[in-house]
Amino acid sequence: MAGNSLDYRWYVIATSSGYEKRVKENLEKKIANLGLQDKITDVFVPVTQYEVTDSKGNVKIKEEKVIPNYVFVRMIMTDETWHVVFNTENTLNFVGADNKPEPIADAEVEALGATVHVEKSGFETGDQVKVQSGPMQGFEGTVIAISEDQKTITVNVNVFGRETPVEIEATALLKI
Repeated sequence: MAGNSLDYRWYVIATSSGYEKRVKENLEKKIANLGLQDKITDVFVPVTQYEVTDSKGNVKIKEEKVIPNYVFVRMIMTDETWHVVFNTENTLNFVGADNKPEPIADAEVEALGATVHVEKSGFETGDQVKVQSGPMQGFEGTVIAISEDQKTITVNVNVFGRETPVEIEATALLKI
């Protein structure tokens, strides 16, 4: 399954208690060893830092997990990536209904302190495109706007002899 840059989603994995950082490190090693950096781009354990002063007046920086027992992974979900993540030592399961991984919004992970990378859609204003799927399938038009998150593209298409702006998911478009 070839992945489009817009197929990257954040998933939550449950880990054994106290093993969040170890799961992160082991998963990052597996990703590097298997050459999966293009399919699994980020592994994130949300922590908050605070200062503690001991009885001698020494200040130490401590970390506290924001959501204990969970690790966040940004990836393209395929059978291969699922197996790599699921079979990482001390990983219990993906979070989702009926043990089926459910992606979460970038904004939710950003709120926990992760840096969310906006992937370029590959389209620019003025590009000629053809709609590959959905109700406008087969129509051709010109890109007139691209959303900030690069996931939707506004295309001028000719409908009944009139130029009509239509917002379409970037994954449904093909540059011509």
